[in-house]
Amino acid sequence: MRRISFALTAIAALGSAAAYLAPASGQVDAEAPIYGIKIPAGYRDWRLISVNHLAGAGGSLKQVRAQLGNDIAMEAFRTGKLPFPDGTIIAALHWNESSSDENDKVLAVGFPGAGLESFVAGSAVNVQFMVKDSKRYAATGGWGFGDFTNGKPGDEALHQTCFPCHEPAKARDYVFTRYAH
Repeated sequence: MRRISFALTAIAALGSAAAYLAPASGQVDAEAPIYGIKIPAGYRDWRLISVNHLAGAGGSLKQVRAQLGNDIAMEAFRTGKLPFPDGTIIAALHWNESSSDENDKVLAVGFPGAGLESFVAGSAVNVQFMVKDSKRYAATGGWGFGDFTNGKPGDEALHQTCFPCHEPAKARDYVFTRYAH
């Protein structure tokens, strides 16, 4: 039952991506501090790497997330290539989780008595990028980071937290995302 709920969440997240990302697509010139990352043109058309659900902080944090990759990233994920090659770009799209009464009604018909709940992507939180350039970003494991909300980059203090957050994933070239085959 949880798999069905997760699958519906993933589908809803992807369906919501177009609506969320529309404002950001016109802001490709905004540049993240420290790393100089810009929102890559056309990233909305990249392939899906994985989806996940984040919950915690006493119930106040509930997010639906999707990770997309450019062609270089996707080839590396498919073949298990580590470290990721220069030119790899990974996008992480984050939304607040929202319950879906509409989906729940459909699930009640398809799975009567199962008591399933579904969650979909609600309001947009942000979009983040990891860009691999082993020379330019040598001090941060070869990765540059960008965090954007409504097409505008976060401040320098926010971007200073990116690499320390990814350091525990050093064995996977600082990438948390696992490829969903």
